[in-house]
Amino acid sequence: MIFAGGPITPIPAHGMLVFLTQLLVLLVSARVLGGAASRLGMPNIVGELLAGVLLGPSVLAHLAPGISHWLFPPQVEQQHLIDAVGQLGVLLLVGLAGMQLDLNQFRQRLPRAAKVSLAGLIVPLAIGVGIGYLAPTPLRPENTTPAVFAMFMGIAICVSAIPVIAKTLMELKLTHRDVGQLILTAGMFDDAVGWFLLSLVSAMATHGLRTATVLSSLGYLLGVVAFAVVIGRPLVRRVMRRVDGDGERAKVIPAVVILLFAAAAATQAMGLEAIFGAFLCGVLIGSSGVRLTALAPLNNVVMSVLAPIFFATAGLRMDLSALLTVPLLLAALGVVTMAVVGKFLGAYIGGASSGLSRRESIALGAGMNARGVIEVIIAMAGLRLGVLGTEAYTILILVAVVTSLMAPPILRWAMAGSEITSEEARRAQRTLALAHDESDSPPLPQREAG
Repeated sequence: MIFAGGPITPIPAHGMLVFLTQLLVLLVSARVLGGAASRLGMPNIVGELLAGVLLGPSVLAHLAPGISHWLFPPQVEQQHLIDAVGQLGVLLLVGLAGMQLDLNQFRQRLPRAAKVSLAGLIVPLAIGVGIGYLAPTPLRPENTTPAVFAMFMGIAICVSAIPVIAKTLMELKLTHRDVGQLILTAGMFDDAVGWFLLSLVSAMATHGLRTATVLSSLGYLLGVVAFAVVIGRPLVRRVMRRVDGDGERAKVIPAVVILLFAAAAATQAMGLEAIFGAFLCGVLIGSSGVRLTALAPLNNVVMSVLAPIFFATAGLRMDLSALLTVPLLLAALGVVTMAVVGKFLGAYIGGASSGLSRRESIALGAGMNARGVIEVIIAMAGLRLGVLGTEAYTILILVAVVTSLMAPPILRWAMAGSEITSEEARRAQRTLALAHDESDSPPLPQREAG
């Protein structure tokens, strides 16, 4: 292999063997444990993260250090190979999630959902920032300023996870209920604000906490959004209609992947997060009128192969043994508790102020509390940027798992026995009719893990 700078040494044979073995072990473990978690009524993500935990410094490094050292050597170059696969998976995963955002429904429910979402964002954001400032020294890397660490913790605590919420509502048959619709819409608002804030804090972490940096980052963000609305949306619509009009999946999928990578590269070049560009581009693709069924093969590969590898890699970076000291264990319990209480309280206040009943507000708090995929992605971004240390990263992954497990039973209890309104009944009938009419054209598969 020869580039402008001269010949490039290919990956050594042993390095390639280790890389392929890593992919094999991570994927098999994630699929097996993810399937086991699903059979036990838990999100797949729990089993996929557990696969990484078992293979990482928490377990395998203690039980079989020789095998652990061979399988996951400390060389940076070797780690970058598996990280690249994970980043590829997360960009496509976030893009597919953005395609599920229904802009028409989003606009219709935006006023009420915004009230719920803002309360569900502000309260946990304030709590998360407070946690960041009060966190003991081991949780914050020495090269991270307290302000950046606190803001990052605030963002990590205040987000919700649409994939987890959607799957939970579908399983409990609550998607047609008013509360279910409100949870989904408010969760979409949370996602959009979360990516926005993550990009801003990531730029601050990269370039420093300076007024000029904040203003330039904010300017870039506003510029990206303006470009997406004015130029990006019609451009994406034209491209997707051109390739989708031929009715060939072989053209649609490459076009989607190219658009997602181009958007991710553009925001990365601006010092923003690549996942923000992928998410925004996914929203544009989803609103372009493209048949999402044409993307089913891509969705299947991402959800069944790339996403499990990414989440197993995320679990691989957890070190539960780092939390065995009493101060850090107490800090972990405190962060998890405050994360649950903050998000639940904020969403409950938003629901109560919007006229929902006590049980409906509890259901709203339970649904908005699930963080799952989004929390893991944000935690991985923090670890990659050097904002989070291993201890803080491990705690945030625990928050993702605990909140995802809590949502289904609380939702089931809160909505038990509640009366179905005539509008909800009509909505359910329309959903059934739509599913029947399109039985020959199944919808884009959803990630079972959330």
